[in-house]
Amino acid sequence: MKKIRFCLIGIGIILTMGCHSMPALPSGERLSAAGGEGPGFAGKENGSNPGQNPQESMLRPQGEYLPVSYYREIWAYLVAGRENALNPELPITDLVYFGADVDTYGMLSGVPNFRNLAAFRGRKHFVAACSGRSLTHFVLKEGSAERQALIQDLLEAAKPYDGLQINFEYVPPQSGDAYLSFLRELREGLGDKIFSVAIAARTRTLQNDVYDYAKIEPLMDRMLVMAYDEHWSTSAPGPIASMGWCQRVARYSLDTIGPEKLIMGLPFYGRSWGNVNANRAYIYSSIEEIIREQSIESISRETGIPTFKYEIPLSVTVYYEDDYSLSNRLDMYKAMGVRAAGFWRLGQETPAFWPLLRLEGP
Repeated sequence: MKKIRFCLIGIGIILTMGCHSMPALPSGERLSAAGGEGPGFAGKENGSNPGQNPQESMLRPQGEYLPVSYYREIWAYLVAGRENALNPELPITDLVYFGADVDTYGMLSGVPNFRNLAAFRGRKHFVAACSGRSLTHFVLKEGSAERQALIQDLLEAAKPYDGLQINFEYVPPQSGDAYLSFLRELREGLGDKIFSVAIAARTRTLQNDVYDYAKIEPLMDRMLVMAYDEHWSTSAPGPIASMGWCQRVARYSLDTIGPEKLIMGLPFYGRSWGNVNANRAYIYSSIEEIIREQSIESISRETGIPTFKYEIPLSVTVYYEDDYSLSNRLDMYKAMGVRAAGFWRLGQETPAFWPLLRLEGP
C-alpha cells in the first residue's frame, strides 16, 4: 500500500507557528520572525507572473529590526459572530462589520447587531455583499422593485453606523452602468455618512471594466482596494499578494484614486494548494483502470455497493502572511504615499503584527 506524503512548502505552517522569547529591542522596533528571532472572487485581473521575484530593495533583510509603520487611517474587517477577535485597544480608526448579504430574492439579510460593537470607540461601517453574477445582475436592474427595496434596506441598516460600504465582487459586464447608478443612488441617500466601496485590485485600466476606478471615485469618500488573492484557490500556487504585484496595484491606485480616498487592503490569511485533487466522478472503465494501476486487492461492499481505498503521494504548497511580510508591504506602501491601510480580517493575523502599526499623530 502506498503512503501519503505531505510536503509543505513555504516559510512555515500557520497552525503550528509558535512563540519565542525576544531580546530587549530599541523602542518601536522588533526583530522579524523570518529571521528566527521573533514569534513565529473579485473580478480578478490576472497580472501576476509566478516566475518574477520582487526586487530585493523592496525587502528588509530577514533578521533586521522591523520598523513601526504610521498610518493616518487603519481599517479592519470584523465578521459577525466572531466579535471576540476585536481588541478595542488596537490602533484601528475604522471597523467594517461584515456579514450582511443579498439573499435569493434580492432582499438584504444577515444584518448584524450594531450593539455588538459598543466597546469600539472608532468609526463603524456597515458592509453589504452580494455573491454570484446572476444575483448581482438581478438586484442591480434599473427600475426594478427589488433594486429600490434593496437601496432602502441598505440606507435603513446603515442609520446607526458612521458609514456604509458596498462589497459587490461579482458585477457582470452587462451591469456596469447599473452598478454605477446604484452607487449614485446610495450616495444621494446617505447624506453626510461615509460611503466606501471594496473594489478589485487593478494594475492598469481595463477595457469596459465594471470596476473602473476613475468612474467610481467621484461617488466615494473612500475606496478600499482589495490587493490580495493575486493567487486564489483554483489558480496555480503563489503568494496571496506578492510585493511586486502590490507595488503595481498601489501605483495605479494612487494615480487613479488619489491618496485622500485610497485604502490599500492587506491580507491576514494564507492559502494551500495540493498537487492532487481526488474528488471527481468516474465512469466504470476508469474505475477498472484505477484498480489495475493501484493494484487494488481488497474490494468490500456496503449494503451491496462496491468500495475500496487507496493512498497516493500528495504535495502541498502553502503561502501565508506574517509580521515580516506585512511589515515590508506597509513600509513599501508608506514610501509610495499611501495614507490608509485596511485588513481582511481580524482574527486571522499573527499577534506579532500589531506592535508594528500605529496611528499618525495629529
